[in-house]
Amino acid sequence: MKFVLGSENQAKKRAVLRIVDRFLENSTVTSTSVPSGVSAQPMSVEETRQGAINRSIAAAKDAIGIGLEGGVHMIGDTMYLCNWGALTTTEGKTFTAAGAQIPLPKELADEIRQGIELGDAVDAYFKKQNVRMSEGAMGMLTAQLVPRDALFEHIMQLLIGQLLYSKSPQS
Repeated sequence: MKFVLGSENQAKKRAVLRIVDRFLENSTVTSTSVPSGVSAQPMSVEETRQGAINRSIAAAKDAIGIGLEGGVHMIGDTMYLCNWGALTTTEGKTFTAAGAQIPLPKELADEIRQGIELGDAVDAYFKKQNVRMSEGAMGMLTAQLVPRDALFEHIMQLLIGQLLYSKSPQS
């Protein structure tokens, strides 16, 4: 199988490569930058999910497209991280899956509410650069127990699992 990830983000690339290599022999993975079609900082579950879907569809030209998107959403007065993935087949069937969610510290949530992207807010908060390409906000906020690529690996397992199930005789 041939896969195209609709992003050049290194954490997302690592996640896709690991899961495809682990579960799908004789498959290839490439990546390309495609627009998410949503805000630079998705602010709801729906918008984050739609960004992943848009990326997977845009990447699915002559291969299975994959879109992975991070965002935030509110539950009551608390802002949570959310992450979504989508996989679109060459026939146009799309599968979606979501990942773990954790609350953001109030200081980070306040920055995001003021219009600062999560990645930039996290870089400033932890005094690091390009956290989104490595451990991500999830990794930083879980003492590296759940880095961003591991979070996206789980989402990829859910997507690949749905794809394989859809091709099985019992589906």
